[in-house]
Amino acid sequence: MITGAPARPVVNQDGYLPIEDHGLIGDGSTCALVGRDGAITWLCLPEFDSPPFLAGILDAESGGRFEIAPVRTLASSQRYTEDSCVLVTSLVSDRGVLQVTDGLTLRAGADLSEPVPAGRSELLRHARAVGGDVPLRISLIPKTGITFDTLATGWRFDWRQDGVHEVYLWSSVELIPDGRGLSAELTLRAGETLTMVLHWSGRFRLRQHPESKKLIDQTVYAWRRWASNLDCEGSQAELMKRSALTLKMLDHAETGAILAAATSSLPEWPGTSRNWDYRYTWVRDASFSNYVFRRIGDPSDADVFLAWVLTNVERDGAPHVMYALDGSQPPDEVEDPHLRGYRGSAPVRWGNGARHQLQHDVYGEIVDIAYQWSGSGKRVDERLWAALVPIVEMAIRSWRVPDSGPWEIRDKSRPFTYSAALCYVAIDRAIQIARRDGLPYPKRRWEATARQIRRAALTQSWDPRRRTFTENLGGNGGLDASLLTLPVRNVIDFDDPRMVSTTKAIAAELDAGNGLLFRYLPSVSPDGLPGNEGAFLLCSFWLVDNLAGQGRVDQAHELYESLCSRANSLGLLPEQIHPDTGEFLGNFPQAFSHVGVLASGLRLLKAERRAAKAGTTTRNQG
Repeated sequence: MITGAPARPVVNQDGYLPIEDHGLIGDGSTCALVGRDGAITWLCLPEFDSPPFLAGILDAESGGRFEIAPVRTLASSQRYTEDSCVLVTSLVSDRGVLQVTDGLTLRAGADLSEPVPAGRSELLRHARAVGGDVPLRISLIPKTGITFDTLATGWRFDWRQDGVHEVYLWSSVELIPDGRGLSAELTLRAGETLTMVLHWSGRFRLRQHPESKKLIDQTVYAWRRWASNLDCEGSQAELMKRSALTLKMLDHAETGAILAAATSSLPEWPGTSRNWDYRYTWVRDASFSNYVFRRIGDPSDADVFLAWVLTNVERDGAPHVMYALDGSQPPDEVEDPHLRGYRGSAPVRWGNGARHQLQHDVYGEIVDIAYQWSGSGKRVDERLWAALVPIVEMAIRSWRVPDSGPWEIRDKSRPFTYSAALCYVAIDRAIQIARRDGLPYPKRRWEATARQIRRAALTQSWDPRRRTFTENLGGNGGLDASLLTLPVRNVIDFDDPRMVSTTKAIAAELDAGNGLLFRYLPSVSPDGLPGNEGAFLLCSFWLVDNLAGQGRVDQAHELYESLCSRANSLGLLPEQIHPDTGEFLGNFPQAFSHVGVLASGLRLLKAERRAAKAGTTTRNQG
């Protein structure tokens, strides 16, 4: 069980709480980051990809924060209520302990497996003094530019975003206007509680004390009900379950569209401009997420996502790299002139310029999602097949065309090996669907083209001198950790000698130390961006997959355990890790990293069982 770490001092860096000192709460529509200091510094309303109401993690002065904390905090710890996404922060003062319970509340009886909103458009914060009388401070300071006024029943913030016009605050204690926000200082005596509720549905205002315990209990119940159906096994079963819960918090309830990450513009390296908005759905990320959701016992999100993405494709005439949650394209990328960035890492960006890129792997990702869906016992009918065939034809036309690749380089396009391989995946999976369900397809042309693309991906990217696949067709590119996915996507066998030597080359040349890998080296593989970046966690999980698939199970297990140990006390992981300090970098929590925990955990468990069975057979034969 992940119970959280013991209380430890709260230490800021340049006025900011470390990324790893945050927990995530969510309701399937939006999410919030809760710091170990008792402050919420990230909340977008009303949805994940809406503008932020609170963005203090991106600017400690102008971004806004919602804080409930002792006047003097000596140490703190965080834990989730078991098998739920309700978070408890314990803040230790010299007078006692303040326990703050935070949740984005869910409706009574909410079923998180259904593709409907489960949330109440409500953030509940409930604090209780334990073991003494605790002097504390409360403040709600929204992002600069948001105005507010008083009501008979609380406070109203002007918030004209995405169909919402107002945000209401109800508080069980009196608050005083203080510059940009509201604040109070008081002493909470042992056993006393306070409650604050932020509400943004626009349909009603809170006029009486909310039943905090009832709301928390029904929210916990809904999460536990969903988690009870998960099938997570292995040495890191609890972390796998927490990863599944985290992915579910990043999953848009109505569409099954999973966010790349909860945040925007947390830097991939301190002080650099490698800061991106990840609050959108990449088809690539969703494909990997769909895979793990199916295998841990929750296929509902994958089913809904397939219908959603194909609807978007039919409407637009072709797949896009990424989508906003309403199925449209994310806004054009802009730099925020007002927010200074986490620890001064400017610029803060909204929108994502990669939406304009060519990334040909998208064809294979979509068809593979359909293939997984059909493999669960469902039949691809003529209508669905009619939607898939044009995507396959796009892959056939595009595989030779240079693109921006899986890492979305902002340099000159190249013929990426991964992109070509996923075009092969599009055709291969479509052929398997057609054979399985008796659907018509141009057999001779598709099968010949599939062989041609696979052969090109595995021969034209091969560097015989270095004995490794390379990032480009042509064999003269750098190494790219996405090559580790070729056997994962059944393009080549794990134990093929070429894949074994490629794995060895990547582990050596992209080594960031202590089991971490860079996804590529910008000095060798130009990406058009200045500065460094951290080690990309998912790449190391892909290395686990290859070690396990090559029979090096002990090495795979050791690496997997070391990667899992990098999760924070709540079981959350970022996009990247600083190879020297171990600090979290990039947007957080990152869906890809939690996919790695689950997918590699499942693959490793299978390999360990296979190895154990082989060992038993050998002993019996001896």
